[in-house]
Amino acid sequence: MSTPVPARSGPLSGLVVIEMAGLGPVPLAGLMLSEMGAEVLRIERAGSGQPLMALPEEYDLDRHGRSILRVDLKCPEGAELLLSLAEKADMLIEGFRPGAMERLGLGPDPVLARNPALIYGRMTGFGQDGPLAGRAGHDITYLAYSGVLHAIGSEEGRPVPPLNLVADYGGGAMMLIAGVLAALFQRSRSGKGQVIDAAMVEGASMLAAPVHALMAAGLWRDARGVNLLDSGAPFYDTYETDDGRHVAVGCLEPRFFAEFARLLPLDEHFVRDQFDKALWPEMSATIAARVKRKTRDDWAALFADTDACVAPVLSFQEAKEHPHNRARGAFVKAGRLDRPAPAPRFSQTPSTLATKPDEHDLRPVMVLRRFGFAQGEVEALVKSGVIG
Repeated sequence: MSTPVPARSGPLSGLVVIEMAGLGPVPLAGLMLSEMGAEVLRIERAGSGQPLMALPEEYDLDRHGRSILRVDLKCPEGAELLLSLAEKADMLIEGFRPGAMERLGLGPDPVLARNPALIYGRMTGFGQDGPLAGRAGHDITYLAYSGVLHAIGSEEGRPVPPLNLVADYGGGAMMLIAGVLAALFQRSRSGKGQVIDAAMVEGASMLAAPVHALMAAGLWRDARGVNLLDSGAPFYDTYETDDGRHVAVGCLEPRFFAEFARLLPLDEHFVRDQFDKALWPEMSATIAARVKRKTRDDWAALFADTDACVAPVLSFQEAKEHPHNRARGAFVKAGRLDRPAPAPRFSQTPSTLATKPDEHDLRPVMVLRRFGFAQGEVEALVKSGVIG
């Protein structure tokens, strides 16, 4: 589809996306699509309340890399404006509760009637239907319903929320991006758009699909902290060091574990019977006692040039300064914001770092003229309060 806005660099250059402003996975998806080259227009609702965590604009990644338009979607003129914008767009992504867009007259039916080639991406916690579809929730809620939260933590402890990375961003934003890009590919064959129903609880469950397979095969217990990858195995866990920090040990394969045991050191019987679960309590206690003898950085230096799969547990700030991350340029500056670089990387069409919106991205006249609106039309919409 032709685009009415200047092309950006990146593999999605020429793609036009409308992002309905919200929290969590949809804004991250909008940021990533923007950095891959899409022209993203963020629609913020006029009169919307203060966000949960208001950030200064130089740190607000929910708005970086976009053009931004504040629209009164509750008035007919505002809804009509969005429909007109959707006619010129390739995608629309939204993260409201089921029925919210329909109540505004902006659900898939009227939007696709205006633009049958549009890809309409919908992100919710529980999906567009079902008994829980209308319920509020957050990452921890969806992880609880997916069974994933039950599996995270030590055997003796309570379930531990893994920040909001798994349901919000892994099962949410990443699944939404996969869905809309798959639909984009299908449209290249059929010429038709479609609706993507992305539910965070289902996305989180999909991330755990291999665990379900292991459980079905009798190789995983439906319990916390007793399995190979959940801190049940002594050779896949974290250990406190002499300075109160930690190292991560992940030597699953026998040859890696043998290297770990040689350098720690561990007795030969542990190496010979690595997967004997009856031996694991003794092995875990022995490793913990040995690791406690040195500092985290001492262990990091000892294991640095080995395949023992031992790593220092770095803080967010420390990760930015690690030599590997510095060599790769894994973190970059965007004004005063020090943040992860765009990912993944493309050999032919590199992504572009999103920065805070400038005057051309914020002024309604400049934004809408790129979508073919005359200056007089825009001024009339501003004067009437439809946009601001």
